[in-house]
Amino acid sequence: MFSRRKFIKATAISASLLAIDKKSIAALTPASLNVDVKPIVISTWDFGIAANKDAWKVLSTGGRALDAVEKGVRVPEADPKNQSVGYGGLPDRDGHVTLDACIMDEYGNCGAVAGLEHIMHPISVARMVMEKTPHVMLVGDGALQFALENGFKKQNLLTKESEKAWKEWLKTAKYAPVMNIENKLYDKVAPTKLPGNQYNHDTIGMLALDAKGNLSGACTTSGMAFKLHGRVGDSPIIGAGLYVDNEIGGATSTGVGEEVIRNVGSFLVVELMRQGYPPQEACKEAVMRIIKKKPETAKNIQVGFLALNKKGEYGAYAIQKGFSYAVCTEQQNDLLIPGKSHY
Repeated sequence: MFSRRKFIKATAISASLLAIDKKSIAALTPASLNVDVKPIVISTWDFGIAANKDAWKVLSTGGRALDAVEKGVRVPEADPKNQSVGYGGLPDRDGHVTLDACIMDEYGNCGAVAGLEHIMHPISVARMVMEKTPHVMLVGDGALQFALENGFKKQNLLTKESEKAWKEWLKTAKYAPVMNIENKLYDKVAPTKLPGNQYNHDTIGMLALDAKGNLSGACTTSGMAFKLHGRVGDSPIIGAGLYVDNEIGGATSTGVGEEVIRNVGSFLVVELMRQGYPPQEACKEAVMRIIKKKPETAKNIQVGFLALNKKGEYGAYAIQKGFSYAVCTEQQNDLLIPGKSHY
């Protein structure tokens, strides 16, 4: 028989489970309890300013963070002057422009593409992978086939400027992950173009918090200049180049992706924020993990992390000087902040 004691015990357990469930729901939807949530979008590097402005068009009208980050990073993807993201990106050692991207929403859904050629907006293909397939990532020819079947147009992404840079590199053809290599392309012709300015391009990672208190993120790149054909860095890897946990915050990375992957960098930053670290301190700890594991390697490479928590607080940290990030809020849409660094 179901005794009175068992009935009381079962009722208590049910009540506690209901309480836990209510807490979980509240944690996932703070906007229902907090009307003071302020939208914000942040992204890596100075070209993030233009990207943020397009993202803000979505956020400022009450739009979803996911739509904002996709719209925002499409700006550098379509910019032929940006030689590390999308159209005009520097090719691999064989002359192929291959693109990597990933996107993640407030529900933990994610999509990615890697080694994608001939498509200007890999971030939109990544979102379609997330929303139209049971998969997280498509690569190479399979990713291209999927994109073409879903209405994307095939085009040549290698611009004359990037082809010229590639042919110049071929004269020595020494493959090595050089810190801020894109900036060095301009050293001889324009020494005044310093690291961190518009000529020092790299992956764009973007994080947004919308008016409902929900977070999303996007990351897109043409990868390391003159890489081995088929090389994939951290940018399309969920947990490495990008990670979003709607209860805690989001993080993204830039720089030499191999080291970020080895440390599952963006996931690490979010987990550190879960433990109570402020965004900048979480980014710093992730950087120090890389330095601790490979101190000699770290002296000659660049890795930076950028983070945004659920409260709208943000911060960044890098191995080397020269990393900057852009912030857009209702108060200011073109804020550029020099990132703190170890060296």
